[in-house]
Amino acid sequence: MDADLTAVERFYQQAFEQYDKALTTPQISVDFYPYIGINHTIRVRDGRVYVRIAEVCRDMPPQAHHALAYILVSKLYRRRPPKAAREVYGDYIKSDEVRERSTDRKRAHGRKVLSGTQGEFYDLNEIFDDLNTKYFGRGLAKPVLSWSARRTYRILGHHDATHETIIISRSLDSIDTPRYVVEAVLYHEMLHVYHPTVHHNGRRYNHTPAFRRDEEKFEHFDKAERWIENNVRKLKRTVKRERSRR
Repeated sequence: MDADLTAVERFYQQAFEQYDKALTTPQISVDFYPYIGINHTIRVRDGRVYVRIAEVCRDMPPQAHHALAYILVSKLYRRRPPKAAREVYGDYIKSDEVRERSTDRKRAHGRKVLSGTQGEFYDLNEIFDDLNTKYFGRGLAKPVLSWSARRTYRILGHHDATHETIIISRSLDSIDTPRYVVEAVLYHEMLHVYHPTVHHNGRRYNHTPAFRRDEEKFEHFDKAERWIENNVRKLKRTVKRERSRR
């Protein structure tokens, strides 16, 4: 059953009264918004409060709406939300039902910007096949592979389980980047396919002990780590220089 928005608005009124008893309760407007994931926003404009709640949470129970109200209003006051509110809301969004619903929505409405596997210097398809043969006995299902649309330096690789995609930073597609570095980054993301995220007691574990053990099996693990550490500033300068030209 959809939430009664009038009742939900009262939760926000109560939260404002709790944080500032001297405040005249502002007008509050709450609606659902088709965010792809579980995102919520609260803004104040011309003295009126606007709250947008993710569509995926339309049937959220009243107690979770009440908790979310305290969490969002606390952000406006730069205060830490009450522990009880964090726990009630956290239990709801970490439930299997909500997590699956969010994943389904991301899969249906999310969009990946792909630029293909063939770079100027390296072919991700070829490297994937080599790594798959050497470390996985050709048993790893191939996800969608692509270089990133733009050069990046903070994130060199990313595995998106929802869209079954691995994106490698275009910054590494360079004559100055040793092949073993591209292999190391791609191998790390392949391990995310091999070792899926583990959910335990409401927490997500992406890098399990088994993941770390397998990561260190990569032949050039230490050498690749050192190269990345020594060259991250150079990658950053290249990215910023490229962005300044736009």
